[in-house]
Amino acid sequence: MDHVNLEIDGRGVATLHLARSEKRNALSAQMMDEITQTARDLDANAAVRVVILAAEGAVFCAGGDLGWMRDQMASDDATRGKEARRLAGMLQALNTMSKPLIGRVQGDAFGGGVGMCCVCDAVVAFDAAMFGLTETKLGLIPATIGPYVMARMGEGRARQVFMSSRRFDAKEALGLGIVTRVVPAAELDAAVATEVDPYLSCAPGAVAAAKAYARSYGPVIDDATIDRSIAALLKQWASAEAGEGIAAFFEKRKPNWI
Repeated sequence: MDHVNLEIDGRGVATLHLARSEKRNALSAQMMDEITQTARDLDANAAVRVVILAAEGAVFCAGGDLGWMRDQMASDDATRGKEARRLAGMLQALNTMSKPLIGRVQGDAFGGGVGMCCVCDAVVAFDAAMFGLTETKLGLIPATIGPYVMARMGEGRARQVFMSSRRFDAKEALGLGIVTRVVPAAELDAAVATEVDPYLSCAPGAVAAAKAYARSYGPVIDDATIDRSIAALLKQWASAEAGEGIAAFFEKRKPNWI
């Protein structure tokens, strides 16, 4: 695989690294497919006890690749639907993984990067990391990540940051529920280890059953919910604002609503 790296140690701890650091780990079509397949493979691997979602480079994930988004502006409805489902499928593969999923956020997380935090069971973040749901600056909306953001944050807290594209720091992300622990860079790996280690003393089947049970009491994110999120994204992709926002970004100018 080109855009993810995977390591599995002798304890059964797998680390899935986003490995597109030259593009700030922005989610391209290929990267999304690789994450989805790796998540499924890890879920099916009985030797894997815990999964760490990490990233290479200075940025955890800058969100969706803007070149991929620009391609959608010129695509037909069928192609757009396929691409939106690719993104939704990646998030659902991570969210439904039966293994505990621990986020190691060593840098900034925007858009889809926040969505990836919200599908983790625990997230340890570098204290200087910045976060943001920045889609509306581009004329888009956080559609396919929306169900997971709402499940993690709740509507009231989510509405503080869901529509404004405002960037916020790790301390605020902790208060919003996006991350569960904030530490200095030097303590990041030790803090991740404190999240991982307890699972190695637990019965794997019981952990998987407990996770599924907990999810059953949370908001329902089923096929209908995912279809609704895809429809919302397709509607916004077709809007004049999305076309203007993406064009303005690549032309290095302000969009016409500023």
